[in-house]
Amino acid sequence: MIENSYLYKEIHEQPAVLNKMMAAQEETITQLVAEINKRQITHVVIAGRGTSDNAGRYAQYLFGAKNGLVVSLATPSLFSIYNAPPRFQNALVLGISQSGKSPDIVAVLAEAQKQGALTAVITNNTQSDLAQAGDFVIDLCAGEELAVAATKTYTSELAAIALLSTKLADSAEMAAQLQEVGTAVSKTLSMNDTIAQIVPRYRYMSRCVVIGRGFNYATAFETALKMKELTYSIVESYSSADFLHGPMAVLEPSFPVLLIAPTGKMLPEMKEFAQVVKDKQVELIVLSDDDALLEMARIPLKLPTSVPEWLSPIVNIVPGQMFSMHLAYVRDFDVDSPRGLKKVTETR
Repeated sequence: MIENSYLYKEIHEQPAVLNKMMAAQEETITQLVAEINKRQITHVVIAGRGTSDNAGRYAQYLFGAKNGLVVSLATPSLFSIYNAPPRFQNALVLGISQSGKSPDIVAVLAEAQKQGALTAVITNNTQSDLAQAGDFVIDLCAGEELAVAATKTYTSELAAIALLSTKLADSAEMAAQLQEVGTAVSKTLSMNDTIAQIVPRYRYMSRCVVIGRGFNYATAFETALKMKELTYSIVESYSSADFLHGPMAVLEPSFPVLLIAPTGKMLPEMKEFAQVVKDKQVELIVLSDDDALLEMARIPLKLPTSVPEWLSPIVNIVPGQMFSMHLAYVRDFDVDSPRGLKKVTETR
């Protein structure tokens, strides 16, 4: 039974992990914010791979929208292979890694320390090499993650980024909203049975696209990653704007398009996009809390709760995790140990 898998259990542990991490790491993040303000940091450079890189995409939008910071994603091979590191003046260099073991990510943080830049690490292994390179270490508090596909560590990474943004903004409103995110994830887990009933329709699907924009650009990337690693399908992620600039040529009748579009500033644009692709007679799957948009879908996936757009990626990835898990299960794949993958990937 799927309920006996590590992956199922870890997906359902997420509300508790989120609440634990935010309570346990508030003081560390408060101290980090004090140092950021003291140094008058103007930009953030984020180093991560895979799932952690997708968390960095969320940070790009969040730190930009809420904190006025310029955020870039590091190019680790400049440090580990080309030996040509850029200069980090006046930057916070943030390493994000569940294991903290990938040499290329460690190399970015080590070089930042060498240059005297402020460094911080978000990790589930506070004894790792990466943690040793951080002036501040934020513990994901997720416990051991036994399934190869990252779930609870990813949402904890997003929540750590959200807590850092909240403290930087010194916003009581954001703090109150963030405290409710664990409850919102709990409610979203109620979609499990509905998703389990839907996925057999896609047992023989070999390709699809996942579309998100704004804060949920990261959600599109992470959902596509989960589908690739668990179901072995060819799944590409795009912003709705980028998809219209060429990739839309792949669309044909019955082509699956998964649209992630919660309530927020991007919703009107996503409704327009949905109509464009619907006219192509695609198989439109919509994850949203907006009834009008859901009515446009061939397969509507209604979110049981609404949260502020800036927090929605923490909630919206959960249906993507469950969709990927159940689809792998109906294909008789091992949801805990996908083929060719291992839990810790060390790259240079």
